[in-house]
Amino acid sequence: MSWFVYLIECRDGSIYTGIARDVEARYAAHANGKGARYTRSRPPRRLLACFAFPDRSSALREEWRIKQLSASQKRALAEHSEPA
Repeated sequence: MSWFVYLIECRDGSIYTGIARDVEARYAAHANGKGARYTRSRPPRRLLACFAFPDRSSALREEWRIKQLSASQKRALAEHSEPA
C-alpha cells in the first residue's frame, strides 16, 4: 500500500502539508476537527494536491522538503501536479 503526501488549503489561505495512507479519510478527519492541531484552528477549504510514494520513509522525506517551501511555492507545486 502506498503512502501519500498531501496539501490542504485552509480557510485562512494557509497550506497544511501531511502524510497518510488514506488521504480521503485523513481529509475527513481534518474537516471534522479530528485531524492535526493546525487544521483544528484553521479548517480545511480543499485538497490541493496529493503525491504517492512507495513507503513511509520516502513520504516523510518529501513532506519535510515541502514544508520548507513558501506558501506560493507550495501552490505552484500543486498547480503542476495531477488533480487531487
